[in-house]
Amino acid sequence: MSSFGDLDVQGKRVFLRCDLNVPLKGGVITDDGRIRASLPTISALLEKGASLIIAAHLGRPKGEAKAELSLAPIAARLSELLGKPVQFSGDITGPATSGAAANLKSGEILLLENIRFSGAETSKDESERALFANELAALADFYVGDGFGAVHRKHASVYDLPKLLPHAAGTLVSAEVEVLKKLTNNPARPFGVILGGSKVSDKLGVISNLLGKVDVMAIGGGMVFTFLAAQGKEIGTSLVEAEMLDTVRALIAEAKEKGVQLILPTDIVVAPTFSADATPTVVTVDAIPSDQMGLDIGPVSAEAFAAAIRGCQTVFWNGPMGVFEFPAFAAGTKVVAQALTEVSGISVVGGGDSAAAVRALGFSDDQFGYISTGGGASLEYLEGKELPGLKALDL
Repeated sequence: MSSFGDLDVQGKRVFLRCDLNVPLKGGVITDDGRIRASLPTISALLEKGASLIIAAHLGRPKGEAKAELSLAPIAARLSELLGKPVQFSGDITGPATSGAAANLKSGEILLLENIRFSGAETSKDESERALFANELAALADFYVGDGFGAVHRKHASVYDLPKLLPHAAGTLVSAEVEVLKKLTNNPARPFGVILGGSKVSDKLGVISNLLGKVDVMAIGGGMVFTFLAAQGKEIGTSLVEAEMLDTVRALIAEAKEKGVQLILPTDIVVAPTFSADATPTVVTVDAIPSDQMGLDIGPVSAEAFAAAIRGCQTVFWNGPMGVFEFPAFAAGTKVVAQALTEVSGISVVGGGDSAAAVRALGFSDDQFGYISTGGGASLEYLEGKELPGLKALDL
């Protein structure tokens, strides 16, 4: 994968694909981590004398222009962080954008509206994507791919566009790949993985692929109740994927066969309803009331997870241990996050909700070995899948 440092971009227009898919609440950015993660590449290209046309997505508008998913707030925040104006264009590839791009001077930035407002960006029709990619290519002289959170998507601005322009990977994508290689190519041992989130089905691929590679695997979050149900335990009104029970039983057997230490919670924080003000109660996994739901791993389990983490030299974590957005059910996630900061080797927070959780719970990025910007992309890489956006940058 070539670096953008090899490109002579002085006085040239660079199409920069970023991942600026940040959480918004009432039009206000609640976590600007992905914007900050894009700054090194943006700054480096500007220092090399380039002008930038930046494209990114926000949410899943499915080809429709939706005001609540506009990148206008991102343009304002990016301008604040860079300390310089960021032009904003609302028509993506229309005449106004073409004109603005053509008139850019070295050091200037044009941020396009949400690239997914165009249905062609995510189209499964290759000819439709190719047509859109050609329109985007007409805006610039070079392409730099730095939106790691989208490299697992076969989208026009990620997969098709790099083929049309001299291209390279940005700082963020290069760093993400380097970290993931450390996790997959002879990782320092013991190698531990902590997986949370709501569904086993979302993590099935990575669980299956990593079972033969890790020493320790801890399971928390909503997905744990499918594991408990597979063991015949009462899980009350907790989230469960009934169709995954046989698959989970096979995974448990495979972990035992391969000598992987599979750690499941022994206690759970339950509540009668899914709400921030619900009354929490700690019970053992053998005593979950039939009319209550599990919303976090219990304190004994959290400490067991933490002890296992501290004993590892390489740790990858993806998915919160409970409903961390509700203070009464955030303790499990916080204990696990704290343990990751104490790992003597490399600790990787696998993007998505995990990254949002550590920041929401008061941790800073520099307390961890690495915080990925792409949860889905990280997981697919660890599943052993070929990622279209990375393939395109290797061409």
